[in-house]
Amino acid sequence: MGTFVTTVHIVTCVLIIIVVLMQSGKGADISATLGGSSNTVFGSSGGANFFTKTTFALAAIFMFTSLGLTVMGGREKRSVFDGAPSAKTSLPQEAGQTAPVAPTAEAAKAENKAAAKEAAHESAKKQVE
Repeated sequence: MGTFVTTVHIVTCVLIIIVVLMQSGKGADISATLGGSSNTVFGSSGGANFFTKTTFALAAIFMFTSLGLTVMGGREKRSVFDGAPSAKTSLPQEAGQTAPVAPTAEAAKAENKAAAKEAAHESAKKQVE
């Protein structure tokens, strides 16, 4: 599903670029760009209405695919610290001493769980007494 939405998003981006570049500027007509004949390429109203509607439709598709990709990407809850090398402090060492090592995230979580269990155990003991 994500691949399909990404493909539609990329195709829409390319089409928006093409349609915007094909639009005429102020006071210029697309027929003048394509040869200057008296007959217009897209009928008597010119290409403004066609290009305006096409740009609007492509912009709507672009917005929906952008939102869809954001929602699908947000489902994977990842931390910016996942996959990062473990943090170790590099202090100058004296002879025979080892440098202190910072605790890893797993060790910190285990300490927090143990402290929470201990607090719950103490609370339960006080309630029984």
